[in-house]
Amino acid sequence: MRYTRYPTRRSAFYGYFPTGIKWLLVSNTAIFILTSLLPYSVNQHIKVLFAITPEAVLRDYFIWQPLTYMFLHGGIWHLIFNMLTLWMFGIQLETDWGTRQFLKYYFICGIGAGIGIVLVNTLAGDRYTPTLGASGAIMGLLLAFGVLYPNQRVLMSFLFPIKAKYLVMIYAAVELWSTFGANTGISSIAHLSGMVVGYVYLKTGWHSFRLPDWRGAYQQWKLQRAKRKFQVYLRKRGRDGGPWVN
Repeated sequence: MRYTRYPTRRSAFYGYFPTGIKWLLVSNTAIFILTSLLPYSVNQHIKVLFAITPEAVLRDYFIWQPLTYMFLHGGIWHLIFNMLTLWMFGIQLETDWGTRQFLKYYFICGIGAGIGIVLVNTLAGDRYTPTLGASGAIMGLLLAFGVLYPNQRVLMSFLFPIKAKYLVMIYAAVELWSTFGANTGISSIAHLSGMVVGYVYLKTGWHSFRLPDWRGAYQQWKLQRAKRKFQVYLRKRGRDGGPWVN
């Protein structure tokens, strides 16, 4: 993964809305509008299926929920805050990393936060409370921004200028404190899990990890098998004393 401080932008439009961010903004907004227009009973059924609930993941094997919960939001302000934060901190990251690496990191943080929700809530005895929203992935982006551009000034709560590294420290402390405080309806576990997964990803060799090339390995196996068959055939022809043609 390359970390470039001074990227070259393709156009003004691309600079404000890189491909990955644009896709995430459109998909999250479209899903929110669609679910808002559906009858209440249907909307609740969608949340049961696609929001993340530890009991559903562990008992009913709804293994898609650590991914799908990121595309559901509990209200218009929940959506707006997440999408603004995505846009604010994601532009620099996607421009420097490229769309593929940016989306890879985004989904690793989001899915990692989902797994954290399942594990921690199960250990805490809270297996039935659903969680939804992209905040785990968003907090992973915030963490990455603070790690890679620590001295760049950003707007805390979109109002107060502060260095990125201090913003990350403040948010991490607030989320850690909230974890042991009263229930506010906000999943601090998701936020902290997204940040932890993002930090581990950036500080280890995860970003250079590549899945095995199974297709290439299969083609190589077929080639070797054909080679062995041909060698057997040549040996048989040699024993039979047949003519060689050149």
